[in-house]
Amino acid sequence: MLTNLHVKNLALIDEAEVEFGPGLNILTGETGAGKSILIGSINAALGKKISREMIRTGETSALVELVFETENPHVLELLKEMDLEAEEGQVIISRKITGSRSVCRINGEACNISQVKALASLLLDIHGQHEHQSLLYPDRQIAILDAFAGTEAATAKGEVRALYQEWKNVRKELSAYELDEEARKREAAFLTFEINEIDQAELKEGEDEALETAYRKMGHAKKIAESLQTVYAITGYGAENSAGEQVGRAIRELQQAGPSQTLSDIDGLLNDFNREISAYLSELTFSEEEYYETEKRLDEINRLKAKYGKTMEEITAYREEQQKKLEKLENFESCRAALQEQLQKTEQKLDAAAHNLSKIRRNYAKRLETQIIEGLRDLNFLHVAFEISFEKTKSYTENGTDAVEFLISTNPGEAIRPLAKVVSGGELSRIMLAIKTILADRDETETLIFDEIDTGISGRTAQKVSEKMAQIGQRHQVICITHLPQIAAMADSHFEIEKNVEENETVTSIHPLSEEDSVRELARMLGGAKITDSVLANASEMKELAQVQKSARLK
Repeated sequence: MLTNLHVKNLALIDEAEVEFGPGLNILTGETGAGKSILIGSINAALGKKISREMIRTGETSALVELVFETENPHVLELLKEMDLEAEEGQVIISRKITGSRSVCRINGEACNISQVKALASLLLDIHGQHEHQSLLYPDRQIAILDAFAGTEAATAKGEVRALYQEWKNVRKELSAYELDEEARKREAAFLTFEINEIDQAELKEGEDEALETAYRKMGHAKKIAESLQTVYAITGYGAENSAGEQVGRAIRELQQAGPSQTLSDIDGLLNDFNREISAYLSELTFSEEEYYETEKRLDEINRLKAKYGKTMEEITAYREEQQKKLEKLENFESCRAALQEQLQKTEQKLDAAAHNLSKIRRNYAKRLETQIIEGLRDLNFLHVAFEISFEKTKSYTENGTDAVEFLISTNPGEAIRPLAKVVSGGELSRIMLAIKTILADRDETETLIFDEIDTGISGRTAQKVSEKMAQIGQRHQVICITHLPQIAAMADSHFEIEKNVEENETVTSIHPLSEEDSVRELARMLGGAKITDSVLANASEMKELAQVQKSARLK
């Protein structure tokens, strides 16, 4: 269950910490006090998108932290897959939001949003207005039926899903054989060309790396030789304007005036230098033909890489794949016949598995219909009729061949029709509550959060809803935001959300209520701004009656 919620610098919340208890946790407060911020902060921690504008004015970051205590084996198994541990069953999920990014952590370890969402789906279920509406969609309705059918349906669905995937794969493979004779010939010719081109290259493992190393060495040697030849031409003798020729000419001119020792020394040094260059060039072995052949071979390999794969291994794998395709084309008729036979056998298995799943669903549908009718009557649908209709889908799906739809009539003499065409928002929330109550025994999610469950209801209906909420609270931790005193009176733990002005700043806070404070909050909900002694007495009586009902009826 969710034991602790810590929120800092989010919207109107400066800093708030709430310790939830088991059973039914009720949150109440004036309109606009910030009840939606609380649900929003929980959603934010669990990976829902949140605007950076939600960071409290004047602050650079916001933080939301949730602490769970769980014994759910699926949660512990998922944590293990994530290489995380839950010491004594404790799971801490946090999210820090800054102006540029957000960081999620599970038990102190950084993680991504998808990991948080996967874990959150096992830890709690947030039931808000959006989920009321999801009840109108057929895929949600069939999911509810399957959840009610439990492990029997889950096992059958797993078999259908596996066979459906196999059936899809065989169909996809078979579709490749839908070619006319000319197309097959063109495809075979193209495959043969590619295979031959790779074969003719006679590629050897590691050849490209060895050639690249040799090519670099030869290229380096070529550059050195070219540089030395250029230097020799500049400093040697023979060229008209070389350094050697110019020094020799200078010595000849100076002989008439007298010998120059300095020029003679330079001339000797140049001679020595050029002899060294000449000797080095004669020792520098470099084969232009070998360089050309290496370059040509590398160009060929790189051309194949550009067409068939980035590495030699990928080229080889591509060639083997094309060879398989060619063999299939060469044995076209026999391969197609084998696939058609495989498809027929897989389809027969899939059809049998889908039929079995449908049979399980229809069996449980009758029980679910009865229980939903009973639950709706408890919620003041006095003349309700409810059915689950089945139709067969046009083709196989991973969910079988059932198209399921919930049908309802809420008034005497009214024809039974699809849910979407009959109910209002308030009725929809009550129908969902009835379903949640029925599924409570089968649902392993330990914490259920209800927001706007009391939309459009009052009076006796509100009382019935409160009893259902308390009933769910016997098996799950329930956190409920409400504006109805009938629901609030059933609280095992009651919290008030307030909005106050502190030092010219608006601040939302949340705090637990004592028994006496809870009665006063009920009185506010009953009587509005002015709380009289009679309203307090009514609130106190409502609280006492609620506790009596919980003890007598629910336990």
